[in-house]
This record gives sequence, structure tokens and C-alpha cells, in this order.
Amino acid sequence: MAWPRRLLSGVAAAVAVTAGLGAADSASAQSIIRDTEVEAIIREWSDPVLDSMGLEPDDVTILLINDPTLNAFATRGQIMGFHTGLILETDTPGQLLGVIAHEAGHIKNRHTLRDGASDAGMQPFLVSMALGALAIAAGAPDAGAALLGSSGYFGTIGALQYMQSQEGEADLTGAQALDRAGLSARGLVEFFEEFRAQEVFSDARRYPYFRSHPLSSRRIENLRRPVENLPNYNAAEPAQWADQHALMLAKIEAFLNPPAQTFRKYRESDTSLPARYARAIAWYRQGETARAVEAVDALIAEDPENPYYWELKGQILFEAGSPADAAPAHERAVQLMPEDAPLLRINLAHALIETNDETVLDRAITELRRATIDEPNNPMAWRLMSQAYASLGLEGEARLASAEYHFSVGQQRQATQFALRARDMLEPGTIEWRRAVDIVLASGATPEDLQDLDRRQEERPRSLREEVTSRRLSHAPAHQH
Repeated sequence: MAWPRRLLSGVAAAVAVTAGLGAADSASAQSIIRDTEVEAIIREWSDPVLDSMGLEPDDVTILLINDPTLNAFATRGQIMGFHTGLILETDTPGQLLGVIAHEAGHIKNRHTLRDGASDAGMQPFLVSMALGALAIAAGAPDAGAALLGSSGYFGTIGALQYMQSQEGEADLTGAQALDRAGLSARGLVEFFEEFRAQEVFSDARRYPYFRSHPLSSRRIENLRRPVENLPNYNAAEPAQWADQHALMLAKIEAFLNPPAQTFRKYRESDTSLPARYARAIAWYRQGETARAVEAVDALIAEDPENPYYWELKGQILFEAGSPADAAPAHERAVQLMPEDAPLLRINLAHALIETNDETVLDRAITELRRATIDEPNNPMAWRLMSQAYASLGLEGEARLASAEYHFSVGQQRQATQFALRARDMLEPGTIEWRRAVDIVLASGATPEDLQDLDRRQEERPRSLREEVTSRRLSHAPAHQH
């Protein structure tokens, strides 16, 4: 299954690494998670609805928030976020898609513009590895790579409040978009019905979603009548959606919950695909590498063309300290999903780099460059690229990649510093040199800064300039753009 859209598009901000994946008790504990398989499912379901609503799917950013509370939001910049707690509370694909359509309705109706929240602080951090890497990031941040959250961003999200009239508008806009896409809006009504009791609770006892999205019996009834009259009210969901929904819930639960909890829910007597998938992940997270690999190999034997099974096998082996064994599995995942899957390429590059084999670094850099075409603001890709270039002795390129990393996370001062150093070491007029200049200018440097840099470049000893140039030329063929 190809994933035609980027779940995150040009979104970045400077944030801190979170401490873990447990329940988030405050905004500062939240984090954004990435997983190609889950993202693909959500975009497959939601893109036709966004399109029927008159939104350009590529322009809508969907965030998956690691938080056990039931919540979702839509805010400026056509950004929607969905807590894992809300996803896990849905009983059917239609319920989840109904909430997605509702939040998109807020965007379509420009309800987000009413809020006085800060603009600059509304940019979430783009994290950059598969969900599997996130599960171990707290214990091994360098190996697991990239579980990051933005306390300022999520604090702003907590301040969003929707007016009752806007809720009704978003309900109807979402329902009509679902119908135009040939889908039933019944799931949206079902979702609200399931939590009808929330209206009798005090604000302190309500789920966060129903504090910011007031729910009432009148609102439900005002939605039910028009939904029941829509042409596609009785339309059946695509046959594969139920299986995708079950698989998505199993994967999220297995990665985010303690293994013991996963084993209680997905017992060995349960031979369904979601249960076996969940247990393989739980064994991996519990450190039973051999058992986890055996379970994934069984899944691969049944469906050898599934890139996500190969991705999971590579993740298990990588985290077990065997990057050389992980690399072929990650490579197979990329072969099976060669387009629109930058996270899979980043996984492969990471494994290649960690083998400490200099002969595979060119391949790692190639994969990272492909990934940054799809996600130019992916900080993990730039961090790994800097590491690979440094290992090859290409200091100018390494510093440029570091500049890109800092630029992608909104750290303009550090981006300027690294870009200035890169410009000083790169061949003038090359694509890399021009990119360094772009970062310097975009980060607020003055023309005087560049003039000073040029003066220092002229003063550099000739022997040092020749050494840098020679080192660059010895690797040039592998890094042409």
C-alpha cells in the first residue's frame, strides 16, 4: 500500500527530548509519534474526505500525539492532531474518520482563526523515526532516535476553545464531506453517542476533547437528523478498513503500553493477525529478541511483500545491537515501498551508519538525501547525514547538514553558525555552498557577516584550502545532486 501524502509537511520547532512513552499527565509530557504504516492507513481514509471538502490533502498536516487522553484538535496552518487515546477509544473506522472529518470541518470553516493563540509557538516538532524507534528512545536516545515534544506548542493547544455554534457547523461540514466521498457519516454520530454521558460531568471530570468541544444531547440530535437523510448513510465501509483499524490499534497499544498489558489483551490463544503482530512487538519491547524475530519471520512467511513486517524485523535487530543484520531487513522494506516512505529510508541509513563500515556510507547518504526530498524538514535525516559526512572526512558537507538540522528545528542561531562554517569550507558556487548561503540569510545574518566571512576565506592559508578541496574531490562522484 503506497502512502501518497506526507503526514507532516514542513512543520518544525525547537523542542526538548521527552523522557518516555508513558501516560502524559501534562502538556509538557506529550509528544508526536511517527509510523509509516499507521500514517498510510489514516491518509488512505482521510484524503478523499479532505478532497471532497475542498481542502488540498497535501496542505493538511495530521499529527499523531502520544497521549492516553481522549482529545483532538484543529489549529492554524491547517494542522490537525489526534491523541492516541482517542484513536484507541474508537470502535470502528467510521468513528475515527468521523472525528477526522469534524476537525477538518473546523479548518474548512476557518474556525481556527478565531483563536488568539500565538503564531510562532504553534509549530510542532517534526520527529523522524518509525514508531518502533520511539518505544526505546527514552532509554537509548542516540540509538532509538527522536522522540521529541514541544511543551509550548501543546500548552497552546490546551487553550483552544470552540464555540457551540462552530461545533455544529464542523459536524455538518464533516458529515457532508463524508457523504460526498461516498462514505457514511454514521460513525461520527456513533462516536458522540458513545460519550453522551460526558455532558452531565463537571469540566474537571470530562475528557479533554469534550471540554474543548462541548457535547450536548441537542447537538447530537441536530446532527443525527441530517446525517440519516444523507444519500450514503447506509453505505458500507471498504472491506479492508476493519482489518486496518484492528491492526492499527494493536500496533499502537503494543508500542505504547507495557508488554504485560499487551499480553493480557492479545493472549496466545488469539491467532488473529492483530494479536500476533501485537505480541511480536511486545516480545521485542520486553527484550526477547529471538522470540520477537521468530514471530515476525512467521508474519513475513505469510506475507513476504509486506514492507512493515520487514521494517519491524529491522527495528528489532537494530535495537538488539545488530545493525549489520538489521540493514538487509530495512533494505527489503525500502525495496517493497520505494516511493513516499522517507521513514523507511531513514531506518536503512541509520542501520548502515551504525555498522561502522565506511564503504556503505555513500549509500546511507543517498538514502538520506532521498528522504529529505520528501521531508526536507526531517531533523533525524539531517543529523544522520551530518554523522555520515563527518565519518567520510567531508567537514563542509557535515557542517551544512548540521545547519540543516538546526534550521529544521527552528534553532536559527545555531543554524547560522553551522552554515557560516560550512560556507567557509565548501567550494564557492556549488549547490551546497549556495544552500549554506540561503540558510545564513534566512537565519537573519547581515551582509556584513558574509563580507567578513569572505575576508577570512581569503586569509586562510593556501595549504589548508587545498587540503579541503582535495578531500572533497576524492568523494565528489558519490554526492552529485
